Amino acid sequence: EQRLEDRIPELEQLERVGLFTRKEIRAVLRKASALEYKIQRRALRKEDFINYIQYEVNLLELIKKRRARIGYSFKKDEIEYSILHRVHSLFNRATGKWKDDIQLWLSHVAFCKQWNAKHQLSKVFSTMLAIHSNKPALWIMAAKWEMETRLSSESARHLFLRALRFHPECPKLYQEYFRMELMHAEKQRKEKKEFEQAKMDLGEFNYSEEILNGEMARIVYRDASQKIKGVEFQLAVLSIAKLFDFTQDLQKEILESLQARYADDPLTWDFMARRELELGSLPATEQTTKQKKVSEMAQREERCCAVFDEAVRAVPTEDMWKCYITFCLERYNRKTNSAELKQKRLERTLSVFSKAHESSLLSEALYKQWLQLLLDSSFSEKAVEVAEAATRHFSQSMEIWQMRLQVLIQLKREDVTQCFEEAIKHVKSKGTLPLWTLWVEWSEGTNSKEDTEALYQRSLHATTPAESVTMKEMYLDWTYRNCGYKKVKRLFTSLCENRPFSLDFFRKMIQIEKEQESCKILHLREYYERALREFGSTNTDLWLDYIKEELSHPQGKPENCGSIHWRAMKMLQGDLVEDFVSKYTLLQTGHL
Repeated sequence: EQRLEDRIPELEQLERVGLFTRKEIRAVLRKASALEYKIQRRALRKEDFINYIQYEVNLLELIKKRRARIGYSFKKDEIEYSILHRVHSLFNRATGKWKDDIQLWLSHVAFCKQWNAKHQLSKVFSTMLAIHSNKPALWIMAAKWEMETRLSSESARHLFLRALRFHPECPKLYQEYFRMELMHAEKQRKEKKEFEQAKMDLGEFNYSEEILNGEMARIVYRDASQKIKGVEFQLAVLSIAKLFDFTQDLQKEILESLQARYADDPLTWDFMARRELELGSLPATEQTTKQKKVSEMAQREERCCAVFDEAVRAVPTEDMWKCYITFCLERYNRKTNSAELKQKRLERTLSVFSKAHESSLLSEALYKQWLQLLLDSSFSEKAVEVAEAATRHFSQSMEIWQMRLQVLIQLKREDVTQCFEEAIKHVKSKGTLPLWTLWVEWSEGTNSKEDTEALYQRSLHATTPAESVTMKEMYLDWTYRNCGYKKVKRLFTSLCENRPFSLDFFRKMIQIEKEQESCKILHLREYYERALREFGSTNTDLWLDYIKEELSHPQGKPENCGSIHWRAMKMLQGDLVEDFVSKYTLLQTGHL
């Protein structure tokens, strides 16, 4: 009641200045009363607080629009500030009760930023970080706000140092702290330059040359590089340093440290090679012809490749070759109008693939990319050779065999069957399903019916029980398309002798029966009964389809529906019974 009474002055002001009518004021008061009572319960709910806050925020937005419409900008202390104070106290109560809810804290932060409540936001950050000191991202957010909004480098530095006490080995914190020190140095350099241009006397205030040259950032980097190992961190710091034009010495130090400490790491070599693309580029002028640009780009790429060649000699590992090949593929995929440059890039990429293959340091994924590139570039003979070599290296990889077979099928080679036999021999029985599906699909379009049928029969024994389910469906479908109804019915009966089955296997047979001119209900009942034996306890739709069939088929017996319903109720498990009852009711009323 006290809080509702505290609203009265602001509501009176809203009415007096003409922003709201008497009727609207009453509506606001009614809604506020309802929301106040909800957050005064003994058992508090987070949603009530969120709804109340959302209502107040919407009210603020509405007042803002009304002010703009009538051009009235006075009495903000009595109206807006009163509402803002109430929202802050609601947020404080909510975050005090549900301290672990990060989203609630972040909503309060966003609200403070939106309404420029700097003093309040400082308090929110300080309370939040006391509770959630284990989350580096929150420390970074707070320091960034201090640096960019409050323009206080000292506060930001203080926050980063506190954060590093909690997270002494967090790379992201060090990166952002390093960036902040460089931003601080840049800000001071600009200030000094402006003072010098204005010829103002700085008096006692003097700028330290060391800070202006980024010495603080250098100290942060040295401290971090002792605690954090790995090339990724060094490269991340270097990329930040590159954004500032006064960090040449610092960049040089980071590079030297990178080369000295991580000379055997592929990422170091990759970075050093890619640097050649940026180095030595001529300033673009209008007189520079296209031919010159192309030749300059070709030279820079050659320099990169020279570094990569040195790298694969110094560090002959799979990862190093991967970096080299990735670079070549990136350059090849770049758009260029020069056919000569495109051809040179293609030749270089294929050459690097060959060298990596000769060193036996090509990964499975890269063999796939090589094959794809050869096929796209119409080197079909080479593609066959590469596919064969890949299956020698990765003889147990189903995907590599699959790619080799697809290449042979695409080129319509004669030795496809022989290759399939070889693949099945090398790959373990578990996981061979894609090979069998590819084989039977190829056989359907190439071999005789007898050969394909023999292949289907063989696949049922060769695959694992779980995988044979898919082969049964395919076999049933192929038999119906090629051998007719009588044959498929015999096949269905024989396949039913060996579990497991899939629901689609039975549905396929039911569909086939329905497509016949003399569709017999006896056969449909047999198929439904077989399916229900397997899936009756877990599938409500199957029971409903059976009931529909009895109701709609010319030879069906609607009187059987009762007994089917009774059986379903007995057989279905758990919540499925309820689901079945509701669907059956809809069916009876004609809504299903």
